[in-house]
Amino acid sequence: MDDQASILCVDDERNVLRSLERLCMDEPYALLTADSSAAALDLLARRFCPVVIADYRMPDMNGVAFLREVRRRFPDTVRIVLSGYADAATIVSAINEGEIYKFIPKPWNDDELKVTIRNALEKYLLEQENKRLTQELRAKNRELEELAHRQEDIIAQKTADLRIQNQSLQLAQTILNLLPLAVIGVDEEGTVVQLNAHAQRLFGAQGLVVGEPLENGMPDTVCHAVQEDGQPAPYVAPNGERGIVLSVPLFYGETRAGRVIILQKTFADPHAAGSRP
Repeated sequence: MDDQASILCVDDERNVLRSLERLCMDEPYALLTADSSAAALDLLARRFCPVVIADYRMPDMNGVAFLREVRRRFPDTVRIVLSGYADAATIVSAINEGEIYKFIPKPWNDDELKVTIRNALEKYLLEQENKRLTQELRAKNRELEELAHRQEDIIAQKTADLRIQNQSLQLAQTILNLLPLAVIGVDEEGTVVQLNAHAQRLFGAQGLVVGEPLENGMPDTVCHAVQEDGQPAPYVAPNGERGIVLSVPLFYGETRAGRVIILQKTFADPHAAGSRP
């Protein structure tokens, strides 16, 4: 319980207020008093009190009307009616009109009254804690929603980038297949990783396929012509096609990643002077 909490008691009878002051002298909260509803509202405007106790019958305003006004101005307060003139209709009216927490008859039982005030304070503190947690939850939900929106934007951008990359790859593959050259990609282990359409036509029947070692499907007449130093050399394909073969190393940064073998058909003797690849 908050040691700085204040309780406001409103009653036009001064002896009632003195009795309440004596009763709450050793309680862990400050007891404030007012002898009229006007004075009480003025005090509440200057110092908020979580719990407000009001006599039902006061000359300027009855307790229910006063607490209804308190609820309008300070909706978080816990409101209690104290009266010696209560009947069932009065209790129902007080609860319905002022959203009263408790209706305590006069004369009161000291212990019961102290317990009621403590419970009222606990009620106030619990409601404030619930509000705080609810606000935190709403803030977290807003953060999650914002994060979800950002993730959606990121995913949408990534999807668009991937679509462009896929289109670029498809276009590159189309261009590669349209080239009048046989192009073979080989990784560092000697495994075929790429064959364009011309290479498939030349060597597909020999068993040169993606995922298999190059030597499994590449004819010796071509394999012998492939030079690691990147110098062009003549080749003869299984179908009798003659041309020039070139092996070009590939690098990712400074790391060698494989090579590309390019075979270009020639229509004349590749050793003849003036022949063009």
